[in-house]
Amino acid sequence: MAHITIDGREYDVDDTENLLAVALSKGFDLPYFCWHPELHSVGACRQCAVKSYRNDEDEKGMVVMACMTPCSDGGRFEIDDEEAAEMRAQVIEWLMTNHPHDCPVCEEGGECHLQDMTLMTGHTQRRYRGAKRTHTNQDLGPFINHEMNRCIACYRCVRYYRDYADGDDLRALGSHNNVYFGRERDGAFDNEFSGNLVEVCPTGVFTDKTLGAHYNRKWDMQNAPGICTHCSLGCNTSPGSRQGVLKRIQNRFHGEINHYFLCDRGRFGAGFVNRDDRPRQPLVRNADGVLEPRDMDAMRATMEEVLAATTGMIGVGSPRASLEDNYALRNLVGADFFTTGMSAHDQAASLAGKAALEAHAERIATLREVESCDAVLVLGEDVTQTAPRVALSLRQARRNRHLELAAQNKIPKWHARAVRDIGQYNNSPIFSATTQATRLDDIVIEPQRLRPDGIAELGFAIAHALDNTAPAVKQLDDDTQALVDSIAATLKGAKKPLIVAGTSLGDPAIVHAANNAMKALAAANAEARLFVTFAEANSLGLAMMDAPDIEQAFTAIENGTADTLVVMQNCLYERAPKARVDAVVKKAKNVIVMDHSLNRTVGEAATHVLPAGSFAEADGTLVNNEGRAQRFFQVFIPDAPMQEGWRWAADLADVAGRDPEWAGMDDIIDAIVADYPALAGIKDAAPSQSFRKFGMRFPRSPHRYAARTALYANVNVRERRPTVDADSPLSYSMEGYYGEGQPPSTLAFAWSPGWDSNQAAITRFQDEVGGHLKGGDPGTRLITPGTDTAFAPADVTRVDGWQAVPMYHIFGSESQSARAEAIAERMPEPVFRVNAEGAKTLGITPGNDLSLTIDGETHAFPLDVDPSLPDQTIAVPVGMHGVCGVRLPVGVEPK
Repeated sequence: MAHITIDGREYDVDDTENLLAVALSKGFDLPYFCWHPELHSVGACRQCAVKSYRNDEDEKGMVVMACMTPCSDGGRFEIDDEEAAEMRAQVIEWLMTNHPHDCPVCEEGGECHLQDMTLMTGHTQRRYRGAKRTHTNQDLGPFINHEMNRCIACYRCVRYYRDYADGDDLRALGSHNNVYFGRERDGAFDNEFSGNLVEVCPTGVFTDKTLGAHYNRKWDMQNAPGICTHCSLGCNTSPGSRQGVLKRIQNRFHGEINHYFLCDRGRFGAGFVNRDDRPRQPLVRNADGVLEPRDMDAMRATMEEVLAATTGMIGVGSPRASLEDNYALRNLVGADFFTTGMSAHDQAASLAGKAALEAHAERIATLREVESCDAVLVLGEDVTQTAPRVALSLRQARRNRHLELAAQNKIPKWHARAVRDIGQYNNSPIFSATTQATRLDDIVIEPQRLRPDGIAELGFAIAHALDNTAPAVKQLDDDTQALVDSIAATLKGAKKPLIVAGTSLGDPAIVHAANNAMKALAAANAEARLFVTFAEANSLGLAMMDAPDIEQAFTAIENGTADTLVVMQNCLYERAPKARVDAVVKKAKNVIVMDHSLNRTVGEAATHVLPAGSFAEADGTLVNNEGRAQRFFQVFIPDAPMQEGWRWAADLADVAGRDPEWAGMDDIIDAIVADYPALAGIKDAAPSQSFRKFGMRFPRSPHRYAARTALYANVNVRERRPTVDADSPLSYSMEGYYGEGQPPSTLAFAWSPGWDSNQAAITRFQDEVGGHLKGGDPGTRLITPGTDTAFAPADVTRVDGWQAVPMYHIFGSESQSARAEAIAERMPEPVFRVNAEGAKTLGITPGNDLSLTIDGETHAFPLDVDPSLPDQTIAVPVGMHGVCGVRLPVGVEPK
C-alpha cells in the first residue's frame, strides 16, 4: 500500500497501480484517451497531465502524465493545478485540429468519449482555421463502419486489436499527422472480437454498422440488463431498442465474466429479433398445410378443443430457453412427461460436465480467473468457435509469463510497452488436443490432432501421469508418452494451472478425462482450476432440472403414450435425424410450438404456433457454464400478441383446467425453488419484482430520453403513461432511481455526469477501475460440491473406419445468431474436409462434391483438404448450412 495525496485529500492506495487508475477509482474527473483498464499505459495521448510534487517542501512541482506515474508512498499530486489544466487544454486542441466536428451526424454522438473529454478540459470553441487532412474510408464488412476523418491517433484500436486480441489485419499506416488506422485492403476484419473496436475507439472512427442501419441516439433507446444467448458463457449485455425494434447489443460490464469485451457473435447476432418472418401472432395449420393467423381469443378456443381431445401430452424443453419457460412446460405436461429437448449425446455430455463441476465446485474458474492461469490444457474444445469469449481470455493467460518477468525486473504491470518488450516470446504454456486446426494454434505448444477417442485417451493418460492411482490407458508410443509426461510436469509445476474441456464433440469421455486430470492435479496444486463449456445458453440449467432427453418424447409418440408434442423454443430437426423427426411428427396428432423464430419445426411440423418472446421481449433466468444463475430482463413490450413462453404454458394449463396462478416472475421462481432446492439461488440472481430503492423503480432509459410525445405525436400529442412492468423492478421510462446503491443486476446502461461513453462511465460503478461492480457482480453460483470423489474409468468409445466429427464456426453454427443478417454475411460456405490422404483414398478432387450418409440422411458438399485432420476423419459443418440434427462424432460411409 502507498499513502498519497490528490488535490489535498489523503488516500491509502494500491502501490502497484498508476495514478490515473487510482484517481478514477477515487471518483476524480481526469481526462484520458490512449489508456484503457485492459490495455494499460503507453503515454501516447498526453491528455492525463497532472502536477506532481516530490515532497511537502516542493512548491513548484512538475507536470507528469498520470497514466505513466506510479503511486509511490508519499506522493503528492494536483489535478486542478492551473499549469496541468492548461496543458490538458492545449493537448485536446491539438488533437482536434483535424477532427471534422461532425457530432450531429456521428453515430457516437451522445455517448462519445471524445465529447466527454473536450468538455472536461473546457475546449468548447474551435480556433483552428487551417485545412484539415482527409482520408478515404474502407468497407470493413457487415459489422463495422469506418470514418477515419474522426481519428485523433490515440492508438487504442491497434493496441486492442493487435496486442490484446492478437489480430493482424488492422495496422497503423502512414506517419505524423497522416497516420491511418485500417486494413491494407477493404474487407471484413479477420478477428472474431473486432466488434469491440466500436467501444474501444474513443471517437467515431469505428461504429456499429448494424446500429447505423436503423440509427437513433443513445438517449432515445430503452435498455435492459441482458444475457447473451449464443453460447454457454453468460456474457452480460445491454440490448437497446426503440419502438419495438432491437437496435444494438452493447457490452455490460461483469467483473467475473466478460468485463469489457464481447465476441462478434454476441455483439452482432441478435438481428433475428427483428426478422419479418418471425411468428408474431398465433398460427394454426389449415387443411392445405398453410399456417393461418388467429387472434388471441380464437386461439384460446382452439387450444381448448385441442387439449380436450388429446390422449396425452409430452413436453420438449430447450437448452436455449430460460428456466422459467422450461419449468412452465414441465408444469403443463407433468413432471413425468417433460424432457429437456437435448439429444441423448448432448445430455450425456452435459451431465458429465455437471458432475465435473460438482466434483470441483471450489475450483470452477471464471473467465477472469482464466486470464490469471499460467499453464493451460484444452481437451477437445475449439473454443473460438463454440465459446468464443474463452479464446480471448486464453490469449491473456499466455501473457502471464510476461507479467512474471516484468515483476522480476521491477517493471510495473501497467507499463504496457515495457511488459510487452520484456515478455517477447516468453509465453505461458498452453497445450491443446482437438480434432482439427483451431484459431488458437498460434499460441499453443505442439497442438495435437486426434479423434475424439484419442483426445479422451490423452486426458486419461495425463491424469495417470499426474497421479498413478488414476486409471491408466493402453500402452502409449514413446513420443506420446513423452508429450504426456511433459504436459503433466508443466501443469504440476505451474502456480495456477487450468484444464479446459467441453461438450461440443458430444463425447462424455472427454469430460470424464478432464475430470480425472483435475482430480489428480488438485491433489498436487491447491490453485488448480477447471473450466467446462456447454453447448447452449442454458444447457447446464436443463441438466440441473433432472429430466430425460428428447428420446423419451419421441418414444412416447411412437408407442402411443402421448399424441401431442408441446415444444418450447426448440427445433426437433436440430436434435435428431430428419427421418426420425418426420416419422414422429407424422404420427403425432398435434405439434404445439411456442417459439420466437421461424425454424424448421415451426415451418414444416407445427400444427399450432404460439409466438413466444425472445430474450428482448421476455424476462428469465439462465445458468451459465460455471453454474451462475443470471437474470435477463425484457427490453421492450412487443405490439404483437406475443408473450413469454412461460405465460403461454400457463395459459394452456389454465385451458386444461390446472391454472398454476402465477401472477408474475416471483411466483414461478418460488415454484421452481420448491420443486428444485438445488436451484434456490435463482431467487438471489436479481431483486424481486417488488424491490424498490427509496420507493423508486430502476430506469430502462437514460435521463436524456426523448419526451414520450415524440414517439407517438402522429397518433396523439398527449403523453402516454408508461407501461408498468409487473415482472421486474425496472420501469419503461427514464424515471426512477439510478446511481450508487443500485443493484448491479438492474443496471441497464452506464452513465455518470461527465462520462457518457459506456466503457468510461462504468468506472463510476466499480469498486476500483477494472475490478468488480459495487454491490457485487450479477448472478448467483448454484453448483455445490458433489459426493463422488472416485476417478472415472478410462473408458473410450472407438469408431473403426471413417468417422465424422463436427466442424463449428462462430458465424453460422449457432442457430439463433445465424438468422441475423450481419452474421449470415459472414457465414462460410459449407464443405466437407479431409486430409490429403483421405481425399486420395476417396478418389475425389478437392472442390468436387462428396456425398456423405449420416444416420440415414445423405448430404452433399464440396470437398476441401485440411492437412490438420487425422486419418479417416471427415469434418462436417454444423449449423444452418451444414448438418443439423445429428450429434457427431459417428461412424460414416462416404460415397
